[in-house]
Amino acid sequence: MLDSHTKANNTPLRIAVLVSGSGSNLQVLINAMQAGALPIEIVGVISNREDAYSITRANDADIPVAVLSHVASGKRMGIKTFETHASAQLSAWQPDLIVLAGFMRVLSSSFIDNAPAPMINLHPSLLPAYKGLDTHQRIIQAGERHHGCSIHVVTAELDAGAVLTQALLEVHQKDTADSLQTRVQQLEHQLLPWTILLLAKGVLSLNNEQLSNQQHTHMPMLPLRLYVNH
Repeated sequence: MLDSHTKANNTPLRIAVLVSGSGSNLQVLINAMQAGALPIEIVGVISNREDAYSITRANDADIPVAVLSHVASGKRMGIKTFETHASAQLSAWQPDLIVLAGFMRVLSSSFIDNAPAPMINLHPSLLPAYKGLDTHQRIIQAGERHHGCSIHVVTAELDAGAVLTQALLEVHQKDTADSLQTRVQQLEHQLLPWTILLLAKGVLSLNNEQLSNQQHTHMPMLPLRLYVNH
């Protein structure tokens, strides 16, 4: 588990990553791991889509992959079946941290509560604003001046767990949903490894008691924010 890891930080933080898409954030973590820039070991990747490019990225890096998209009959795997298989796989890998990076299925409270490690999720908005999907288009339509991404603890309520870190940018007058997505993704590629480094070094904690009592400590108030001009 994460807290015990920080006490013996000579060992890499064991990370499992859940993905659904192209896996650009997974690639950032792979690159950082291979370069020795992050004290992590990616012990496995779970994809709920058989056509996700993330699978290729993991295979190229010799990282174990579990594809949980369809059952033997060819029918798309239901969420309960997915969670049963994913739970067994995570228990076998025994990660210290589970990272949801572009993972597009909503997980049950039972799965989250019984996971072998804490879970964090990368969300493309400045939570608690703009939970859910289509955040870039909604930002444009609302005329917001700022946008960004957040890393938060995964809970049963969608995008509602404690926010650990955020990265912010200014919305340009000429921005479209596509240009915002590209710019926010650049922030994600900085925020995710930065946050994992803070967790690995014990600067941030995922201990529920510490999260709830953070205002009584001398640590900075969460979320920590990374300001980047793009």
